[in-house]
Amino acid sequence: MRTCLILDDYQQAALALADWTRLADHVAVSAIAEHIPDADALVARIAQAEILVIMRERTPFPAALLERLPRLQLLVTSGMRNLAIDLAAARARNVVVCGTDSSPTPPTELTWALILGLARHVASEGRAMREGGPWQSTIGTDLAGATLGILGLGKIGTRVAQIGRSFGMRVIAWSPNLDEARAAAAGVERAASKEALLEASDVVTIHLVLGDRTRGLLGPAELRRMRRDAFLVNTSRAPIIDQDALVRALDEGWIAGAGLDVFETEPLPADSPFRRLPNVLALPHLGYVSRNNYRTFFTQAVEDIEAWLAGAPIRQLG
Repeated sequence: MRTCLILDDYQQAALALADWTRLADHVAVSAIAEHIPDADALVARIAQAEILVIMRERTPFPAALLERLPRLQLLVTSGMRNLAIDLAAARARNVVVCGTDSSPTPPTELTWALILGLARHVASEGRAMREGGPWQSTIGTDLAGATLGILGLGKIGTRVAQIGRSFGMRVIAWSPNLDEARAAAAGVERAASKEALLEASDVVTIHLVLGDRTRGLLGPAELRRMRRDAFLVNTSRAPIIDQDALVRALDEGWIAGAGLDVFETEPLPADSPFRRLPNVLALPHLGYVSRNNYRTFFTQAVEDIEAWLAGAPIRQLG
């Protein structure tokens, strides 16, 4: 009987959202709800498992960790891309790495939750209502007629653009590989440059893949190009923005505010400035966290394990 552990099951939902009994004759499955950041404690907890199921990049799997897990044979991640797994090290240790499908709909919807939350001061006004504060203390920002700038026009960015147009916004987009034809097909204007997009937009939202070309894409110079009344939203990956520069931009009023769902260290440390800055609407990386997406993740994780047990792995990464 093999052992399978599901890591970082924060909502304790994994076992209820898929039929794990399909594996009962061959695999003993259990879930760990709490995040284990300490490497030694993590190894002590998972070293006996032959199969691990992980949620996105909540727990990284670099070579140093893989080397300490000699029993590990199969690693299943939600999604088909996980930069926190050292795939070369996994191959070297004969660890099979498989993924699952992931819908672009939940992160699209959360992006708009952040945009609307910032534009209409939902968090602060809701808190005032709950705490007996002033009745109306803010003035909302109109989206109709405003310019939405999208960095990255892939599956999520294209859907964000569609919703922006439904609000009556002018939508412009830029990415290193975006051409006129693809922008036109999505019904948006292609910005001449990243800088032109930042200068023209009332709301900038990021939907790029993190890589060598996008890491630190927005630094101090780029953030200073944004309007002082503009909002910046990031539901992609934190390192696309220089985090120190972002803190300064928010603290000194270079921009009006930021909606953030991703951070360089997660869970976000208690002393992070993103927890105290009044013009930040921060969420705990909820972009892909929806019932339907979780059902897909865990159902396909079961399928991945079944296929691997049968000697024919599916949805392999790398």
